[in-house]
Amino acid sequence: MLTQYLPTGSTATEIASDVEAAVREGRLRPGAMLPPVRLLAGELGLSPATVASAYRELRLKGIARGHRRAGTRITGAPPTAPRPPLAVPAGARNLISGSPDPALLPAMPASPAPRRDGGVPVSPRLYGDSPVSPRLAELAAGRLQADGIDAMHLAVVGGALDGVERVLGAWLRPGDRAGVEDPGYPPLLDLLTAMDIDAVPMTLDERGVRPEAVARAIEAKCQAVILVPRAQSPTGAAWDNHRAAELSHVLASAPELLVIEDDHAGEVAGAPATTTTTWRQKWAVLRSVSKSLGPDLRLAVLAGDPVTTARVEGRQALGTGWVSYLLQEAVAELWEDPQVGQLLEQAAAAYTDRRERLIGALATYGIAATGQSGLAVWVPVTDEVGTTSGLLDRGWAVAPGERFRLASGPGIRIGIATLGAAEASQLAADLSACLRVRPRRTD
Repeated sequence: MLTQYLPTGSTATEIASDVEAAVREGRLRPGAMLPPVRLLAGELGLSPATVASAYRELRLKGIARGHRRAGTRITGAPPTAPRPPLAVPAGARNLISGSPDPALLPAMPASPAPRRDGGVPVSPRLYGDSPVSPRLAELAAGRLQADGIDAMHLAVVGGALDGVERVLGAWLRPGDRAGVEDPGYPPLLDLLTAMDIDAVPMTLDERGVRPEAVARAIEAKCQAVILVPRAQSPTGAAWDNHRAAELSHVLASAPELLVIEDDHAGEVAGAPATTTTTWRQKWAVLRSVSKSLGPDLRLAVLAGDPVTTARVEGRQALGTGWVSYLLQEAVAELWEDPQVGQLLEQAAAAYTDRRERLIGALATYGIAATGQSGLAVWVPVTDEVGTTSGLLDRGWAVAPGERFRLASGPGIRIGIATLGAAEASQLAADLSACLRVRPRRTD
């Protein structure tokens, strides 16, 4: 049904800006249909090509989505930015955040051009130099190869999500489809909406995405799948070797499919690295340092096939050019420091202990939870709003699962990065009270 709203403007940019303002101010709601191109062109006295250009700009911004003969509609998610973060009331224990424990992060190198051995600082990076620091490339290749990942072709991007966007942009176009894990990472879902890429949900269990779900995504004509091999957010799922082999078998039936693996937690995931990318034509593995070395190090190493890597670097060269050598050398410095290596092992063990302690405490009340790896535990619940509100009344701020879900069942995500042992016991007791379940008898 045609909306009553008629955009105004004399150029494509003015029309697009008018629509964006209407969405921002609430005058155009998600799902509203824009006038057909020829109708609006006649109303404004413009050529259909001008209006079509405006609609194309709106689609590229994620504000509108084209439905071919069904018309152009306003999308159902924020047009240019992720949804705002959940507010944590004063005095509540913040278990919403997915940030690592600051006490388990290494101190940043003090020198702007650090060298652990006290030698000559790294020469400044100049125009025309390699976009990847040779020092970082050597260290990253060694780490990736040790995990069975082909490191012949590397790029450096500004974090895992930046890498996902660049890889998708290298191969997919508006209107294409990508398989995503459900429940999954909210900023990724918002990114796909902004890129006008349809998200096809793929179900999970504690060992990650289900092979049959990937098969259904392939049958649904997805051009890409985005997989998280360990520390899956929000469920903490992690592949084992058997699951990785199952997925590889399914993916072998679609050699043209783009496979992206987001290994965002890296060394502190608490589960070994696995991959499905061996011998694939189009693939990328992203290894971020944000969870292990610190969120302010906006850096991820990207390994991929030669075409994907070249396209990512080529597009990067037209914008930011490269990720600062200062950041790249800082990461290399930390990776070379044996004390940092020991700290990463301690962090992985600490996160594992905190996950298992909470899951064990919940189990005493008969509350099922998952958290094989990573910095979060997922608890299925029937009433997300009632459960999160009840926990907030008891001083706990947790994330409702609605933010993470497409078609999967309700739940809550609990961040465990800083959760103490005594807190885990009390949180389990409070959650049981909210769910009205009694502790199991141990006699």
